[in-house]
Amino acid sequence: MPDLTLWGLFVVASLMLLLTPGPAVLFIVARSIQQGRTAGLVSVIGIHLGTIVHIAAAAIGLSALIVSSALAFAIVKYLGAAYLIWMGIRTFMAKELDPELPVVPAEPLRRAFRDGFVVNLFNPKTAIFFLAFLPQFVDPTRGALHWQILILGLTFMGLGIMSDALFALVAGTAGDLLRRSRRFQRFLRWFSGTSFIGLGATAALATNK
Repeated sequence: MPDLTLWGLFVVASLMLLLTPGPAVLFIVARSIQQGRTAGLVSVIGIHLGTIVHIAAAAIGLSALIVSSALAFAIVKYLGAAYLIWMGIRTFMAKELDPELPVVPAEPLRRAFRDGFVVNLFNPKTAIFFLAFLPQFVDPTRGALHWQILILGLTFMGLGIMSDALFALVAGTAGDLLRRSRRFQRFLRWFSGTSFIGLGATAALATNK
């Protein structure tokens, strides 16, 4: 178990980071505005299931391998970037929705979950973040480091689920008010597609330094 003082500092630092919009938040906001609160919340679940993989990897040292191996880092980086860019292109090519149809049919919900999971799973910045951030709050005198890293990672994930869900609810509510406007639909397609492609380009330019 991490030192309680360090754990408290970790919680404060994590909240400050989580409330600063980053790639995951932009993804959730775009999805929530586009498809509603439910799709946004499903995206949050998918993203943080991907986070579990990174937490486990950090605990057993796989993140260190990704960062130290140029080939492994490049594979993860470009797979994630390509998926994001493909999502952006798919968004640009999507047809306008009939305002009278249900906002979120079943298939897009499954897709929202899958997209969130894949995007975060293949985000090398997440692996680097956990490798660099979590050890700052580990005390070697308090037992096995991998258990401390695991506890800190799960704490961060729990806080992240709450903060990301808040972003999804707010963005989804705003989307509900504007989605019936065809002009807003066109803006939304542009915003979502540009966000996904921009996130993909950002991931492609990520370095392991």
